[in-house]
Amino acid sequence: MSVRELVVLGTASQVPTRHRNHNGYLLRWDGEGILFDPGEGTQRQMVRAGVAAHDLNRICVTHFHGDHALGLPGVIQRINLDQVPHEITAHYPKSGQRFYERLQYATPYRATVFLTEAPADGDGVLAVTPSYTLDTRRLSHSIESYGYRITEHDGRRMLPERLAAHGIKGPDVGRIQREGSLGGVSLEDVSEVRRGQRFAFVMDTRLCDGVYALAEGCDMLVIESTFLDEDEQLAVEHGHLTAGQAARVARDGGARHLVLTHFSQRYNDPDEFERQARAAGYEGELTVAHDLLRVPVPKRR
Repeated sequence: MSVRELVVLGTASQVPTRHRNHNGYLLRWDGEGILFDPGEGTQRQMVRAGVAAHDLNRICVTHFHGDHALGLPGVIQRINLDQVPHEITAHYPKSGQRFYERLQYATPYRATVFLTEAPADGDGVLAVTPSYTLDTRRLSHSIESYGYRITEHDGRRMLPERLAAHGIKGPDVGRIQREGSLGGVSLEDVSEVRRGQRFAFVMDTRLCDGVYALAEGCDMLVIESTFLDEDEQLAVEHGHLTAGQAARVARDGGARHLVLTHFSQRYNDPDEFERQARAAGYEGELTVAHDLLRVPVPKRR
């Protein structure tokens, strides 16, 4: 059975707190696992969340600040310790190649698995699989940073009334799906386009074109909201977003489910992030993330 859900491993910005681990997010996408921004402590959070190294197929790092990347050594060494048999691909800013290599070999270990490297070097497509396309956009932070977007390939939705009108039923439904036509009836005659799902991951950034491009039409938008709106000037200075800014991005882009995360340690009331997001006009499904939370990707429209 296919599963599409976000497993939140950590939600703290800059430093972990008593209640929040450094960043870490696993997207389960059918049979694949995509790990985003493994901060310090991610390996332990994976154990607590029931996520194994064998579940990973990709690692996507937005940038090389410590709260987004210091968990890489432990995760990579666990992949090797467990001798994961399938390919795992690492994506990260190409400008940070030296940091990736230092983290990959931070301490000695027995290397049994070599990760495929596919770094981001500007906006564009990083990977195309039978299920989805992974692309990236440049963000606006104090160092080079990229956001990621997964777009499922469009499919077809069968229309029972049209199938019935053409007398197509039983095994013939599968046949016309596979072959594209049956007895002079085309697949287009009995189906409609089913738009693929879209997931975006946006971390440390100011408002910029890349943020809006990633968020457009998303079924789930995971986005940083480091600051509350009263500290917007701090957000701009340090290359971050406020809860209200993140919510307006989701509102304007038509995102169906907004997940706020990456919270500054200065705030003690997580409910205030939701209040400010609603005040900004976002009316869709809204989650203020906390560690070890599981958030299902919305079902297709």
